Amino acid sequence: MSPTSSPLRGRLAVVTGASDGIGTVIATRLASLGAEVVLPVRSPEKGRRALDALLREIPDAVASTRTLDLASLDSVHALVTDLRGEGRPVHLLVNNAGVMTPPDRQETADGFELQWGTNHLGHAALTLGLLPLLRDGHARVVHQTSIAARRGRLREDAIDATPYDAMASYVQSKIAVGLFAQELERRSRAQGWKITSTLAHPGVSPTNLLAAQPGLGRSRELGARRVIRLLSRVHVTGTVASAAEPAVLAATAPAPAPAPATSDAFFGPSRLIGGPARSVALWEPFRDAADARKLWDLTADAIGPRFAV
Repeated sequence: MSPTSSPLRGRLAVVTGASDGIGTVIATRLASLGAEVVLPVRSPEKGRRALDALLREIPDAVASTRTLDLASLDSVHALVTDLRGEGRPVHLLVNNAGVMTPPDRQETADGFELQWGTNHLGHAALTLGLLPLLRDGHARVVHQTSIAARRGRLREDAIDATPYDAMASYVQSKIAVGLFAQELERRSRAQGWKITSTLAHPGVSPTNLLAAQPGLGRSRELGARRVIRLLSRVHVTGTVASAAEPAVLAATAPAPAPAPATSDAFFGPSRLIGGPARSVALWEPFRDAADARKLWDLTADAIGPRFAV
C-alpha cells in the first residue's frame, strides 16, 4: 500500500524502541499505512540503521529519528520540549521500548531501578509530557506490556526489592504499564482529553530483550532465547514480525465503545505465546482501579512537576 493513499496519511506517529526488533516492525508497518513516523532512539547508530531499513522497505515513507534515553528524565523532557516546540499534533504514540532482567541491579540517571525507570516511568513521563499534543491529535496511545504481568498485582515493596530480584522488578514494571494504560483511559474519558489508551502484549518471540547485551551486564544471550527461536520456526511461539502485530492492531483498530470503568482495548496473539493478533480479555492485574490510582500518584511523585498534567 502506498503511503500517499493509505489510511494513516497525515498522521504523526511516535514509536519508542524502534531501533530494532519489534519496534522496527511496528514503525515500518505504521509507515506502510501512511503515517509519518518519528523514531526516538538512544543509539544514533542503531537509529540510522533502523531508519535506513524502514526507507528501503517503504521508499516514499516520511520518517526521522530523535534522541531519547528513557532511563533519563532529562532526556525525556528534552524530547518533549522539542516536539512541543514544533507544535504538531501527535496522533499515535507507541510506548514499546523496554529492558528485561539485567543480571545485576542497575539504576537510571535519576536513581530508579532500571526496569521500573525505563519500562514504566520513562514512558509515563513521555506520555504526560506530550499530553497537549496528544489531545490536539485525539491520539491513540499504545502501551506494550508482557505476559510476565498476567498474574500478581502492584506491590511497592517488589518494585525495587532488596536483595535485587530481576524478574520481580520486571513484572512490577509491566504491571505498572497495564495499570497506567487503564488510568490514562479513565482520566481521558472523565476529563474530555479525547485520547484513547490501548494496551498490547507481543506474546513470546526471539527478540533482543533476551539477547546478549553487554551494557546490561549480559555477555551472552539467555538460553531461553535459543529455545524460543527454535519454537518460533515451527510456529509454537511468535516471530519478531508476528509479535509486533498486536501493537499495530492496538494502534489502528476502531476505538472501543465507552465503558464506565476500564477500557477493554487489549490486544495480543490468539494464543498466549503466539498466533494472529486479536482483541483479548484484560488480565486481572490491570483491572484494579484502586491500584491504578495509586500507581498514577506514585508515578507523578517520581517523575516530578515537569511532567505534571
